[in-house]
Amino acid sequence: MIAFNATIQKFAKQGEKTGWTNFEIPLDIAERILPGIKKSYRVKGSLDNYLIQGISIIPMGEGNFIMPLNANMRKHLKKGMGDELKVKLIHDPSEYELNKDLIECLSDDKDALTYFQSISKSHQKYFSKYIDTAKSETTKAKRIAKIIKAMIQKQTYSEMLRSDK
Repeated sequence: MIAFNATIQKFAKQGEKTGWTNFEIPLDIAERILPGIKKSYRVKGSLDNYLIQGISIIPMGEGNFIMPLNANMRKHLKKGMGDELKVKLIHDPSEYELNKDLIECLSDDKDALTYFQSISKSHQKYFSKYIDTAKSETTKAKRIAKIIKAMIQKQTYSEMLRSDK
């Protein structure tokens, strides 16, 4: 397990990552977690005393990575931009499984499934995790319907989210 301190930051303007709350994992630390890897991979460990598992870190160029902090993480950490985190990470070799209900519903619409399968694995995970984070079955069902509609319209994750505004 690799331990280090990090500062929470937020992207002002960074393409699809605009507005993301995250912290940076410098090249030297990323190399100690999983040497020689330049693409996203999953880690587990802790942020302060909050345990994490199966969280992807994302390459940002020149060997540095970031870890996005979703709303649930931020809520448990009770921290925001500029705050320090005590980070402990190790590579998590377990594979993420796409939400089974989403896949089942996509299977009912050939065009939606075909488009979903054409997007990158990391983008498929954005959609799947959107469902996984739903707190109620009603919200889960609404999100699945929203994703099916987005797949039919060939929308990206961020386009789908903005389409409601």
